[in-house]
Amino acid sequence: MPEIVVYAVEGRSAEQKKKLMAGITEAVVASFGVERDRVVVSIVETKADNKARGGVPFSELNKS
Repeated sequence: MPEIVVYAVEGRSAEQKKKLMAGITEAVVASFGVERDRVVVSIVETKADNKARGGVPFSELNKS
């Protein structure tokens, strides 16, 4: 049973996450040749102030 974990900063809508999980599932089915119901996809969300790139919190990266 393939299991895929996606780490992301919170803020996407439920519809966006649903679309991502469906797309990942289809890619695994096509690539691994497994049944759709065997694929598990998890999204682990992190608050923007609890994740950083280059030492700068994501909550500060897009501020201009």
